[in-house]
Amino acid sequence: MAKLPDLKVKINDDTQIFHGSWWRGDTVNFIPSKVNLRETNAVEKYVLPGWCPDEPFITKSKKIVAFGSCFAANISKYLSEKGYVVMGEELELDAHIIRFGEGMVNTFAILQQLDWAINKKEMPENIWFGAGKEIAAVDPSIRDQTSEIINNTDVFILTLGLSEIWYDKRNNEPLWRAVPAQLFDKKIHGFRVSSFQENFENLSSIRSLIREVKPHAPIIFTLSPIPLIATFRPISCITANSASKAILRAALDQLMREYDKDSNLFYFPSYEIITDFHPDPYIEDNRHPRGDLIHGIMELFEKYFCLP
Repeated sequence: MAKLPDLKVKINDDTQIFHGSWWRGDTVNFIPSKVNLRETNAVEKYVLPGWCPDEPFITKSKKIVAFGSCFAANISKYLSEKGYVVMGEELELDAHIIRFGEGMVNTFAILQQLDWAINKKEMPENIWFGAGKEIAAVDPSIRDQTSEIINNTDVFILTLGLSEIWYDKRNNEPLWRAVPAQLFDKKIHGFRVSSFQENFENLSSIRSLIREVKPHAPIIFTLSPIPLIATFRPISCITANSASKAILRAALDQLMREYDKDSNLFYFPSYEIITDFHPDPYIEDNRHPRGDLIHGIMELFEKYFCLP
């Protein structure tokens, strides 16, 4: 069989050469070159396609709840400053998804809150810790307030952080985060890396629980670009973080493919914008993205998801 000529592909400001003997299909998208990534609006051309709604839909009258990893706090702050109704920004509420919403860094923690509030699932004490090492109580009044917030929410923004989890060996319930040093007990507290399958099942359950009470509410998932500050695995933190994010990103991709008929389910690629687009995105601690980049991400989110 005669060799087919190489394929020259014009991608906006650059021309790339690919082997012409491979079938490319009808929906092929090529990797952008560095020339492409220097183009105006490169993020919109090469990162966002396929992930944004057909039209913006978040108005300034819709009630938004954003929780999960600490990146959720950036989303809440930006949207609140722009005049959108972010639950908890103007209200004195005890609900954990409001007070500690940026500390529920794994899919188990997010699912626990929804299951607790919507299905009245009984939860053991001393598994939820705030950033100040305080214990977040399993209080019926807080549960009821959480349920009310969920029922009044118009848009859910859920940010995933990591797949490494600590858990209580007595009941196998995962914790929100690591264990405060003064409370650690090796007979009680265990550590493990959660699997792709566990996280996919958690995400599916999160979607299903929200759909039970808010059948048509938009659910927007993001993956936090903030890496692990430390790993409890006996390997380097950089490689552990790569695995942790990969597990979550794969689970999110599976969720979006599994429920592709759910027109109100979205993924916003803040993770890829930071990690794959910008060559030097972090401040000196090598964890927190530069403020200008976070602002730019939120401007894009506002442009494609929000109405003035």
